[in-house]
Amino acid sequence: MAPPANRRSGFSRRAQYSTFLSYTAGVVGVVVGLGLVVTSLARPEAFAGVRSVATDATEPVGQATAAGRSYGRDVFASVAGFFTSGREHARLKRELAEAKVRLVEAQAIEAENRRLKRLLALKDAEPDAVAFARLTRSTSASSRRFAIVDAGRDEGVTKGMPVRSATGLVGRILEVGATSARVLLITDTESLVPVRRATDGVPAFAQGHGDGTIRVRLINLGINPLKKGDVMVSSGSGGLYRPGTPMAVVTEILRDGAIARVLSNPSNTDFVMVEPVWGPSEPPPSAKPDDDEGD
Repeated sequence: MAPPANRRSGFSRRAQYSTFLSYTAGVVGVVVGLGLVVTSLARPEAFAGVRSVATDATEPVGQATAAGRSYGRDVFASVAGFFTSGREHARLKRELAEAKVRLVEAQAIEAENRRLKRLLALKDAEPDAVAFARLTRSTSASSRRFAIVDAGRDEGVTKGMPVRSATGLVGRILEVGATSARVLLITDTESLVPVRRATDGVPAFAQGHGDGTIRVRLINLGINPLKKGDVMVSSGSGGLYRPGTPMAVVTEILRDGAIARVLSNPSNTDFVMVEPVWGPSEPPPSAKPDDDEGD
């Protein structure tokens, strides 16, 4: 018959010793613990060495934990940045496109202001202008060269009046309507303008070439005195065009004249001035007689 499992310890001396030692160890542990607590409260610096040893022993584990925590933050930040950088890039790209559009608009406005300032200066220099108008369109595909201005009989425009811009002569009025007029450009093959070289007055005729340039034909044949870069202006011979109006710059020398590029290109001209017809009876501004000539 097997002995009962809950047999009292008094029946075994070994069991009694084990029980006594367990109780004794527990009491000693409690006393030691209370002593350590009292000592730590009374003298905290007494366990500084022990704490240092424990800190040094657990430092590798702390470093590993900190590295893992930092790596986790970086991973989450990278994932969040991946999702937000796309939106930020799209926003910056959109703002850049808008800034480019505003820059182009500002440049166009600046160029328009420069043209208007030149025209305003021309208005101050030529107070007897008939009308100031916008050059709305011009031919480009046809061999004939015409343009349309938004000024007609309502502003006193009549057939034959010269048309010029701030940079040079454009042409002359060919047909007049109530609120618009048709301009024969100086580059048309039917246009013939008496001109002279601005520096020394070498006389010639400027005929439209039909391709955006004009052909300068010298009146006095012989050695061609023209050079590239010479500026040709209207001479005023025969009336119609005011003397000294800039027309073209010589770009190619020929045997009996030259090919010149017009200064006032209709494709780059927005506003023009319609001048009255200059008659031979009216002397040019530079050739008006002095008051003392009759003396």
